[in-house]
Formats: sequence, C-alpha cells, structure tokens
Amino acid sequence: MKTNTTALTDEQLEQLGEELDAIRQRVIADLGEADAAYIRKVVKAQRAFEVAGRALFYLPPAWPLAVASLSVSKILDNMEIGHNVMHGQYDWMGDPGLNSRMYEWDNVCPSEQWKYSHNYIHHTYTNILGKDRDIGYGILRMDEDQKWHPYYLGNPLYAFLLMMFFEWGVAMHDLEVENIVTGKRTMEENKALHAGIMRKVKRQALKDYVLFPLLTGPFAPLTLAGNATANLVRNVWAFNIIFCGHFPAGVATFSEEECEDESRGHWFYRQLLGSANITGGRLFHVMTGNLSHQIEHHLFPDLPARRYPEVAGEVREICERYGLTYNTGRLSGQLFSVARKICRMALPPRRTPDAEPQVEQDLTAAAA
Repeated sequence: MKTNTTALTDEQLEQLGEELDAIRQRVIADLGEADAAYIRKVVKAQRAFEVAGRALFYLPPAWPLAVASLSVSKILDNMEIGHNVMHGQYDWMGDPGLNSRMYEWDNVCPSEQWKYSHNYIHHTYTNILGKDRDIGYGILRMDEDQKWHPYYLGNPLYAFLLMMFFEWGVAMHDLEVENIVTGKRTMEENKALHAGIMRKVKRQALKDYVLFPLLTGPFAPLTLAGNATANLVRNVWAFNIIFCGHFPAGVATFSEEECEDESRGHWFYRQLLGSANITGGRLFHVMTGNLSHQIEHHLFPDLPARRYPEVAGEVREICERYGLTYNTGRLSGQLFSVARKICRMALPPRRTPDAEPQVEQDLTAAAA
C-alpha cells in the first residue's frame, strides 16, 4: 500500500507528535524495579530452558523435549531479551549484562552490525522505499512500487528459504549483496563487515555444532540435529512474527520525497501506518518479544517492550481520533495476508491500456 499524501495537516501532525511523546515521557518517568525484575525473570527463565534442553540431550528418549526446551530458550534470547536489550530498553538499569553496548545474542548476526542495520537504518527510515532495506531484505518484492523483474517470480521460494535460514539472512543483510550484483557497492566496502560476521559465525557454529554435541559423547549426532532443529524453530518463529508486523495488507510505504525535512509528528505518523500488530495472550506476547505490538515498538523502540500492552489502548484511541488505521489482527489472518502479498508481488503489475507501452519497455530493459 503506497501513501502519496499525508492525511493530516501540519498542525494535526504536531499535535499527534506531542500526544505520543507525552505517553513516552510518562512511561520513562515510571520505569523502576518492576521493569528490572521482569527482564531479570525472563533472563532466568531463558537460562533455565537452555540448561534443561542441554541436559535432556543426554536422554535420547527425551529428544523432543530437549529440542522444545532449547527452542524456547533461543526464542526468548532473540526476541524478548536480545532484540529489546540491544534497543537500549534497559540501559537505565546500569546492569552490564543488560546493556545495549555490551550485549551479544545467540545469533550468527553480530550485535553491532544488527544495531546499525536495525536500530538506525530500519527504525529511522521505516517503510521509506529506497532507504529502508528491511522492505524485502534485498531479496523479496514486498511493495507494488518496487520495480518488477522476472527474478521476482521466485518470490515465494525466496521467502520460504529466508524463513528457514532467517538468522543467516539477517547476518548477510548488511553486506548488501543485491547492490554488489548491480555494481552499487564493492566487495572492498564489505571487508570489515565480513570479518565480523565470520567471527560470529565461527563462534556460533563451534558452540551449536561442535562443542555441545561432543559433550554428549555417543549422542553427539542427536545433539547436533537437536541444536539445528532448535535454530530452525527460532528462525521460522522470528520470520513470521517480524513479517506479520511489517508486511500484511494495509501497511503503508512512503517515498523519499514525502519524508524530506520530516517533522517529529510525521515520523510518528509513518510509524503508525507502516506497522501492524498481532492479537494474542500474555504468553504469546512474551514469546514474540512483544513485537506482536509492532506499532507501539516502532513508536517507542527504546521503552521496555513489556510496557507496550499497557499503552496500546491509548495509541489505538489516538488513531481513532485522528482517523488513522490501527492495523491489528490474529496471527492466522496476518500470516495469510503476508503470504498472499508475497505471491501477488511475484507477478508483474497488471497492465492497463496507458501502462502497456511502459511495461513492455521495462521488461525489454530487464531482459537486456
């Protein structure tokens, strides 16, 4: 969905920004022991699930339980702990283990690299075509204003592979492989990034596919398979939650021209229309890292994610008052919407009598 004009006046945008900033300031002023206790409780649970999973690999009949426990541990580590800690949501605690500058997560993507591509690029330029590289991750066509090419006929296949190997896709994201292919970026520019990725890949591979399997002795093959399966479960879960928060029907994209000299209010406006939520219970929200409240996360990325359900009602009321869509729905509905978009964007744009000559020119140029 492409927005070409802002639905609000400059005065309304300014007022919108003030109202949302007021929510943020109120929550910041209220941060305290309850928030600290919550994240420490989650960290404790994550570690307990990991220890249980590792221990259960010594009992082959308990292999499914071991995989399930380790999967939960990896999901909590990436979603509710790693993602949120690296946003600086708990820097105010003064705890080195929960500091955004020091935290390293259980993922092949180095934290420093992720913080640049995600915290800075994505959250600054959310859904701005040509600026936000999370639109399609350099692999997929996810918006009608992305120029179609026969390559995109493979959209469903690329999406499936990205889902299965999501942590690897995230790690490769900053290398901008698609820009290297088109000549917009050189291999030389990637040297520093490549070195960091390889260090992290070696560390993760040694841990999951060498060290822990060897520690289980004769059960090493089962442990290796279990670790790989837990990583796969985490990848599939993270992919689906993230895509449901960014790409279902009704989520807007913006042009660079629309966002020139952008005001604080327009930035909030873009976050509201460029995100979507997923409904669910408390445990579901925890397992998503509260990214089921993607709208609130894009509005307030540095607030502890546990606070998003608390402010969601206010945000929704503000949207209704300003006549803005608050995009939310069940996981099944948002997943279906995303899958349908992936398939629809694989196909060339529908031709109209006026557009046919230009489409033919585009296809001829692409083939050449």
